[in-house]
Amino acid sequence: MSKIEDVKVLVESGKSKKIAAAVQEALDVGDKAQDILNAMVASMGVVGDKFSAGEIFVPEMLIAAKAMSKGVEVLKTVMAGDASSSLGTCIMGTVAGDLHDIGKNLVIMMLESSGFDMVDLGVDVPAEKFVQAVKENDNVVLVACSGLLTTTMPALKEAVQTVKTVFPDMKVIVGGAPVTLEYATEIGADGYASDAGSAAVKAKEIIGAS
Repeated sequence: MSKIEDVKVLVESGKSKKIAAAVQEALDVGDKAQDILNAMVASMGVVGDKFSAGEIFVPEMLIAAKAMSKGVEVLKTVMAGDASSSLGTCIMGTVAGDLHDIGKNLVIMMLESSGFDMVDLGVDVPAEKFVQAVKENDNVVLVACSGLLTTTMPALKEAVQTVKTVFPDMKVIVGGAPVTLEYATEIGADGYASDAGSAAVKAKEIIGAS
């Protein structure tokens, strides 16, 4: 019997000490890793809606996000094992001035499970650091830039254009709540993804591996 509903409840209520065992139990009874991940993403969507409506506040949201990340850790090993061969290296980071990492971490997991070797630059990443990472790592085929704040849209533009100036042929994908396909095109990105699931599909498409 599926344990996915149990996982969803634990994420929404921020039970980070119980979530890992619940995710493992769901896997043990035959729930697919992707289905569990989708359920946790849906739960965080509910948490986000409650936050937007003023029903919960930042502490509750952070507690739920922590529970989600604990659950993701369990899935990561399972989903990374699904990749048969590497598609190349992807550099990813949240742009300068932005400290959001939950979405970025989710995208990293999705891309890893799709076969990319991921290099996580973390948050508040200046444009030059993306360029430096491309130089320092082997077989980089994609740069992924995340921006979750409207105020950091200029930093997203700078990151894309700095990478493109130094590496004109490098593929760049962008995403984040305020980002649109139109804006991605305007700043010179090769692709845009509205969520972690579509990021994996789009990333493979951009590098010609889909």
